[in-house]
Amino acid sequence: MKAKTERRPAERRIGPRLRVYLGIEDHLGPGKADLLTGIDETGSIVAAGKRMDMSYRRAWLLVDAMNKMFKSPLVTKSKGGKGGGGGAELTALGREVLTRFRSMEQKTAKAIAGDLAALRKVVTAR
Repeated sequence: MKAKTERRPAERRIGPRLRVYLGIEDHLGPGKADLLTGIDETGSIVAAGKRMDMSYRRAWLLVDAMNKMFKSPLVTKSKGGKGGGGGAELTALGREVLTRFRSMEQKTAKAIAGDLAALRKVVTAR
């Protein structure tokens, strides 16, 4: 069972990975943002976790942690009815948090683009 949200080596790239600390132990980073995106696109914590090669338990623990970081939840769950599974969706706050995080990622990338281009020229290719 793979529980890490870390990217596989083939998916790694040269560039920034933003992590925003919201408290001593609370942070929002690309993995949690990708999970929120997956939930938004699939309507399911299970499906979003599978996209990231993550167990349901790990995905649920991350959602629970994010829900506890903010004054109101970012994700809500619904129980399944007869013969059907439940679902999950982002709340209005969840969409706002995700939008703001993606905006910060873009601004970070833009701010360091020149320095990053210079580093790419002197990095040994592996």
